[in-house]
Amino acid sequence: MNEFNGTILSVGAAGHFAGLVVPELAKRGVTVRALIRDVEQTDAVLQKGATEVAIGDLSDRASIDAALNGVDSVFYIAPVSISNEAEIGVAMVAAAKQAGVRRFVFSSLIHPALSALPNHIAKAPVEEAILASDMEFVLLHPSMFFQNIAEGWQETIKTGVYTEPWSSDSRFSRVDYRDVAEVAAIALTENRLTWGTFELCAEGHLSRKEMARLMSEVLGTNIEPGTVAPKKLAPSSENSEEAREMASLQPMIDWYDKHGLVGNALILRAILGREPRTLRDYLAELAAKS
Repeated sequence: MNEFNGTILSVGAAGHFAGLVVPELAKRGVTVRALIRDVEQTDAVLQKGATEVAIGDLSDRASIDAALNGVDSVFYIAPVSISNEAEIGVAMVAAAKQAGVRRFVFSSLIHPALSALPNHIAKAPVEEAILASDMEFVLLHPSMFFQNIAEGWQETIKTGVYTEPWSSDSRFSRVDYRDVAEVAAIALTENRLTWGTFELCAEGHLSRKEMARLMSEVLGTNIEPGTVAPKKLAPSSENSEEAREMASLQPMIDWYDKHGLVGNALILRAILGREPRTLRDYLAELAAKS
């Protein structure tokens, strides 16, 4: 049931993940203002169902203020590998509050309290700012995305090896971001999730060995689990942005190697009122496109 008739700003609407939220909102017939960085992305987000387009950069407060003008609710997900993620997220919350935004939906990630992981702990100040803002809020904590598998899919098929830079015995919960996008749309257009924090996982806690067996079953060919060493950088590149990104990834790799990252599917199932999409079905989609 659609209980909303204002304008929703979808941040990063041209991205791989935020871009999945736009069509879910369009299905519900609401006004969606897509925030994008480049005017060349306009046609793509309009085709996804955006009603309006705002051009802006999260580091440019003036453009964010313009994008927020007249907005009732915000969907926010941080850009991938942004160096000042916490600062930018907190500033976005402040701008939304100042603009009179009523509801803020944040696609965070599972277990943001893990202080050893820079990509997790960077979400905590943003969540704290949201909680202190007095805006209505919904905090989404999705596990590892199915869609991350797509990046190396062709290489997996070519080599017959599915690789990651941590132990093949480490277990992970995963989720199809299309299901997360549906939950985000519910959070933005209905009231039943307001003031809530929700862990979002599909069923299963598979190791890479089990993932490789599942891929083998789906593809009808043998896929082996492999472990790839993290990329090594030349001494001359130690001060580069790439080097800083790799340095931030190493704690994540170390944690995953020892502990994995798991959660529970109950909440996602309850919100959707159906079984979440399965990893087997997602792999079958990838195989069909190969």
